[in-house]
Amino acid sequence: MKEKFQEFSTFLNSNSKTMFTYKTIAKRLPILQWWPNYTSEDCIGDLLAGITVGLTLIPQSMAYSALAGLPPQQGLYGSFIGSLMYVFLGTCKEVPMGPTAIVSLMTYNTLHGLGPVYGTLLCFLTGIIQLFMGVVGLGFLIDFISGPVNSGFTSAVAILIVTSQIKDLIGIKAAGTTMSDMIMSISKDICNFKLGDTLFGLICIIVILLLRRIALCQIGPKDNNLRTKFQKCMNRFMWLIGTFRNSIVVIVGSYVSYLYISSEGHDVTSDDIPPIPFKVVGKIPSGLPAFGLPQFSVTYDNGTTTEFFEMVSKIGSGVIVLPIIGLIETISICKTFADGKPVDATQELLATGLCNIGNSFFHAYPGSGSFSRSAVTAASGVRTPMEGLYAGVLVIIALLFCTPYLYYIPKSSLAAIIIAAVIFMVEVRVVRPIYRSKKSDLIPGLATFFACLVLPLEIGVLIGIGLNLVSILYHAARPKLLIEVHKTRDGINYLMVTPDRCLVFPSVDYVRNLVMKHSLKRELPVVIDCSHIYGADFTAAKVIEMLTQDFSKRGQALFFFNLKPSVVAVFEGVQPKGFITFYHRHDLDHLFQRWKEQRRQIEDQQAD
Repeated sequence: MKEKFQEFSTFLNSNSKTMFTYKTIAKRLPILQWWPNYTSEDCIGDLLAGITVGLTLIPQSMAYSALAGLPPQQGLYGSFIGSLMYVFLGTCKEVPMGPTAIVSLMTYNTLHGLGPVYGTLLCFLTGIIQLFMGVVGLGFLIDFISGPVNSGFTSAVAILIVTSQIKDLIGIKAAGTTMSDMIMSISKDICNFKLGDTLFGLICIIVILLLRRIALCQIGPKDNNLRTKFQKCMNRFMWLIGTFRNSIVVIVGSYVSYLYISSEGHDVTSDDIPPIPFKVVGKIPSGLPAFGLPQFSVTYDNGTTTEFFEMVSKIGSGVIVLPIIGLIETISICKTFADGKPVDATQELLATGLCNIGNSFFHAYPGSGSFSRSAVTAASGVRTPMEGLYAGVLVIIALLFCTPYLYYIPKSSLAAIIIAAVIFMVEVRVVRPIYRSKKSDLIPGLATFFACLVLPLEIGVLIGIGLNLVSILYHAARPKLLIEVHKTRDGINYLMVTPDRCLVFPSVDYVRNLVMKHSLKRELPVVIDCSHIYGADFTAAKVIEMLTQDFSKRGQALFFFNLKPSVVAVFEGVQPKGFITFYHRHDLDHLFQRWKEQRRQIEDQQAD
């Protein structure tokens, strides 16, 4: 017992020396890597980027919260603490943490209208699962989601989001987790559409798209160095106008609502929303949310209580799929802006997980990185992840001092913001390159796309991943074999069989059957070139044993060329008879000569 304790103590001492070095701590707390070199120029760049992103984040987070079927303030609650935490934990300066379109739709489909309490619990569980995946090093799981599957999923989600926002755009009530459910629900209430909401929403979409186009316009020569100072200022001004398009639409829409309400003499402080031509957000609680753990049980007005495990069962499979989807978004952004540097998926898992856990303490719902905000961040001249601090502070200021003005925001303008953002997520352009590159890759991509439209999103994603795995297993089970007739220096013809990959249990029978087929057809000695075989398993060893026995019974030569020592050890583990390897081609003449002599001896014995 004492010896075991000493061994354990030695183990702890040796590991603590490596776990608590500055290099290890800095790897898991990336702020230590860039903070010592932080300059005033970095501060100015991050401040400008943070303000720009913050002004984009405030209306976006409210819109995405509505998409998730939650109160608008929950989107704001998820937009500051995650941004602040990512400053310390994140590796990519372009990632602004907060609500996103895809995660919001996944949240809506997962919660099924269960309410804010379940949204906060989902945020906590999402963070716990992401943190666990990071601790045990499961970041590699995202490699099983291929580009076509990701494109199919993203495109389907974009269409679903547009469909789900039609109700707010035209001012009706509708609900549904699949496209067919949503269309059926909209069709039932379409006759009650509000002309004011519809016109205002369509105008907002047109304005947002026009401003987006203005942001891309450049006046003057293509070379920025040849432009005049006036041209540079105008280009910067147009970019700012286009970047702040969401805020501009929300501010103008709120002002129109305010003018109408004040002209009619309504009291904004009352709980009743006044009768105006379009629906508004309504009252939002002022101030920061109370800090505290999520609720792990719910007691209803009738006295019944729902315990933790029952709450988790109501949330369902989304609690597993949503953390992975959120991670994919963040990792994709990191790869896009990596500038050739490696992406630490494990650290991003840890960072995203801790940010979601932190968000849950402030009554938020799950979030991740956002491509639209990342593009704004990069274009704003961000220098370090410190940008998240300024963006988060701006959201805090909005919650403390601006909530009375958020009352007037038209719901149709928030729907317009979402629709104008996600229509560009439909990845039509990738179809042609995929078709030119490898037509079979379209199958999992299209299957994911249509499955996500007609089935719950998590099922659609699993179908796409499943088809990818089937494709991988099929290619593993069907290696390509190059079969050629060669001749030795002594003029002996033989069959050279070259598999292009490892021999493992799904493929070894296929290889054996092909070798048997061609060896029987030509009745020549066979040499299997094992240059590309880097691994094997017990099943492969047993099949190789049977193959050598079959050749031995027929009196046909079978040799293995250039077999790796590690693979030889696997094959020799079953002690096959007649298993012969060689590593130099000039040895083949000697092997054939010895094989001929053995065959002649056997024939002489049989004749006697």
